[in-house]
Amino acid sequence: MSTSVYPVQGAGLGLRRSLMDTLAERDPGSIGFYEIAPENWIGVGGRFGKALRAFTERHAFVTHGLSLSLGGPSPLDEAFLHRLRQFLDEHDIRACTEHLSYCSDDGHLYDLMPIPFTGDAVKYVAGRIRRTQEILERRIAIENISYYAAPGKEMEEIDFLNAVLEEADCDLLLDVNNVYVNSINHGYDAEDFLSRIPGERIAYLHVAGHYREAEDLLVDTHGAAVIDPVWRLLERTYQCFGVIPTLLERDFNIPPLDELLDELDTIRELQARWTTDGQEARQHG
Repeated sequence: MSTSVYPVQGAGLGLRRSLMDTLAERDPGSIGFYEIAPENWIGVGGRFGKALRAFTERHAFVTHGLSLSLGGPSPLDEAFLHRLRQFLDEHDIRACTEHLSYCSDDGHLYDLMPIPFTGDAVKYVAGRIRRTQEILERRIAIENISYYAAPGKEMEEIDFLNAVLEEADCDLLLDVNNVYVNSINHGYDAEDFLSRIPGERIAYLHVAGHYREAEDLLVDTHGAAVIDPVWRLLERTYQCFGVIPTLLERDFNIPPLDELLDELDTIRELQARWTTDGQEARQHG
């Protein structure tokens, strides 16, 4: 897969307001792209609105939604989708992504709940994704989430994911940390899961840290540094699919910028080991 098909390049970082002044001053060249949650920025004016505009005019951006609730029972919030389309256009957003989950019923649940792995759920959520793409007038990428229970399960996670991708004809935001977390919590082989991913649908990757509650229970927190087994799984992903743009997620316990840049350097070093077709790069010198 040629890197030319990807909406962004290199190693990316989630843009947090607490980091904006430092990033604007230093403008690290190692950051290939930024990701934001559109819900946190749509309609924002004043100082922060101007600061975001300054960033999006100079850098490549993607969005990662928090509230669309693709698998939820309530009707799609089409009014929000129209506002989102305007925001994407205004800021020249390179890719729009959402969680393959639901987070609302009569109100917001403030968590990402797993969609039942059933054939009926495939049809239901795929229809909502198609409608989302129709309103936004662009393809979206859905993210494989971490989950801690599988109510009503009729198929395996990978089969459900692939069925939704095919039925909806959408792209995939592959979260490598979530694959690792789920493999521990649900006892499957992470590399086998990767081998069954349709690589041609991957838009970009997420990598993050998590919390170890017990030997067989990991909690996806985005609040810690990435651990070695997840770095190894990321490298395995490059080996399987070639070099793919990869975003470092850090949502709280945010360390100094230099620590985040060190993790971005690790991503870039791993990317440098592999070519775009998944072959190990030749080392010279």
